[in-house]
Amino acid sequence: MRTAYCVETVRAAERELMARLPEGTLMRRAAAGLAAACVELLGRAYGARVVLLVGSGDNGGDALYAGARLARRGAGVTAVLLAPERTHTGGLAALRAAGGSVASASGAEAPLRRADLVVDGIVGIGGHGGLRPDAARLAALAQASGAAIVAVDLPSGVEPDTGEVHGPAVRADATVTFGTYKPGLLIDPARTYAGPVRLVDIGLSLPDAPDVQALQYADVAGLLPEPGAASDKYRRGVVGIAAGSSRYPGAAVLAVAGALRGG
Repeated sequence: MRTAYCVETVRAAERELMARLPEGTLMRRAAAGLAAACVELLGRAYGARVVLLVGSGDNGGDALYAGARLARRGAGVTAVLLAPERTHTGGLAALRAAGGSVASASGAEAPLRRADLVVDGIVGIGGHGGLRPDAARLAALAQASGAAIVAVDLPSGVEPDTGEVHGPAVRADATVTFGTYKPGLLIDPARTYAGPVRLVDIGLSLPDAPDVQALQYADVAGLLPEPGAASDKYRRGVVGIAAGSSRYPGAAVLAVAGALRGG
């Protein structure tokens, strides 16, 4: 079972945990998980060309700290800053200290064209609405580059609480999310923008009742009764189906076939 919590709940859990930890601990935990996922997707760090699309929030800070880790392992890392005056200071310093380079949004085309991996750190769970024009242009360049795209926490431009997509958004090949799944990672259409999702545990304490639950294959299998030696068709349950018509029998055929395969 995958469980998801809305932004307000996640923010409260983060504040509670940050109050008990040294400053920057959560971001470094997130960055470590993000960097590990990037290496796994690339198959290597040394010699890989990585471009970070960095917005002004903590999402951009996660990308920068992860980029610093990749640079220390031999990757060539370039950070494209969408809002240079509001870039996460500590993350940017860490990237530069590790040997990473910086480019402006207007100079992003060349590094994106050469990239093996693009890290989407444009906006995080605080974002609403589609991407703004500058960010949408970078997202389009990233898609056209052929590089793999990893989203930080969730793809930029999707609605974190509802899964709606109201405008341009990043289509990721994979998403690395922190602490818990967000509803937008489990609900269409945003779910289709996320690709496979990896959850990184950063130590959040969350309520017992999630906002969204999504059954996985193992959960569905666990709901099906297991037949015993004495089981017959009636002990295994009776299914009544109201579907289809003589003109449109497809729904009835699918429903009956599904019931038969379910035992």
